[in-house]
Amino acid sequence: MTTQFAETRGRVVLDVEIPARKPWSAIIRKGQTLRITDTHGQQAVDTLFYRADDYQERYSGQDTLRAQGSAYVGLGTRIMSNEGRVMLRVTADSCGLHDTSAGACSCESNTVRFGHQTRYQHACRENFVIEAAKYGMSKRDIVPNLNFFMNVPIDPAGNFTVVDGVSKPGDAIELVAEMDVLCLISNCPQINNPCNGFFPTPVQVTIFDATIFEPEA
Repeated sequence: MTTQFAETRGRVVLDVEIPARKPWSAIIRKGQTLRITDTHGQQAVDTLFYRADDYQERYSGQDTLRAQGSAYVGLGTRIMSNEGRVMLRVTADSCGLHDTSAGACSCESNTVRFGHQTRYQHACRENFVIEAAKYGMSKRDIVPNLNFFMNVPIDPAGNFTVVDGVSKPGDAIELVAEMDVLCLISNCPQINNPCNGFFPTPVQVTIFDATIFEPEA
């Protein structure tokens, strides 16, 4: 299920392009809206959230899926923390397919899945470690993540695989923060499976302040 994006938004706090294969991070304040736009289409955006004043409270895929009773993230999903609190809510989504089961690629998993010749290719886990280090975190703080715009069908037996993405150029998802959160993104560099159409591309990230409606005269 998808929805149209509201025409009225608060002022733009930040509007940046994340280059292909690169990491990014920012604080999103309570009430602000995070918009992630897949500008070229078929680009997986690996994402983690942490409570801004206590990084020990962080995104929990298990709690998120249990809270909504669905294997996927989409319109209306409450992004839950490991403390059982709502971190963000998905308020708009023009794609409709977002994964939180397949995790992030790493140099180690690339080697196992695709061969030793891929051992030194850059990967999302390394992006997360680089970005998390700016906030005093380490590899131990990298938990199972969200994969916006990544298509991961799950069969009745519980098996899943990464297949061609369905996101079109310009597709976007919006999330409203229910607490101050630190957002870490790895604009996925994977070239060995179709999560990026075998060709990683930039994405756009925009943060809006809460919309303030002026009273009518």
